[in-house]
Amino acid sequence: MTELLRTDGLTRHFKIGSALSRRTLHAVDDVSISVGERQIVALAGESGSGKSTIARLLTKIYKPTSGEIYFQGQAVSAIRSRKDRLRYSGLVPMVFQDPFSSINPVFRVSHGLMRGLKLHRPELSRQQRHAEALRVLEMVGLTPAADVMERFPHELSGGQRQRVGFAGALALRPKLIVADEPVSALDVSVQAQVVNLLQDLQQEVGLTYPVIPHGPPGVQHLSTRVAVK
Repeated sequence: MTELLRTDGLTRHFKIGSALSRRTLHAVDDVSISVGERQIVALAGESGSGKSTIARLLTKIYKPTSGEIYFQGQAVSAIRSRKDRLRYSGLVPMVFQDPFSSINPVFRVSHGLMRGLKLHRPELSRQQRHAEALRVLEMVGLTPAADVMERFPHELSGGQRQRVGFAGALALRPKLIVADEPVSALDVSVQAQVVNLLQDLQQEVGLTYPVIPHGPPGVQHLSTRVAVK
């Protein structure tokens, strides 16, 4: 198995409170995990144990207090230029827990997809970006894709919005998708559909997932390996 991502002593602390009562919140302390290519690794742990913070560290939304993240053998802390940051965020995108709040409600579905493609794949023409957006929507089971492109987020179900989130990530040609409780905000009847989508994409596209699952059953069904936080 080829290692794709690894953390070594990953730590994140937050300063909270006012100047007179400032204290340190230890969100993540000394976490070391390894994710191999084509693996679905579930990060399990109690609520409040820092799993979502780890997800945001892996995707560079947060900066570690200490420790290091290695992606394809290279230290992520060495990423400095805007070009390299965009490249990394395209290779390691995140699908968030709440499929509604992660999509701008003001714009149609096409806006987010086309914007992501323009930012991360500037070599594509507008026509090529449109074709790619249609392709990834169809890949996640949103058909007819042309119709979905013209809808606003409130016109989609929770499951459909989550699929749009995965389509947006897939459009960037990622190596690894960080999924933070991707089914927790969905009805039970829809959760299995999204879990199956994750597994289908892993097999068809060869993707890798560090996943924060929603509850123990999700851990058992979704993952090829479990890391306990």
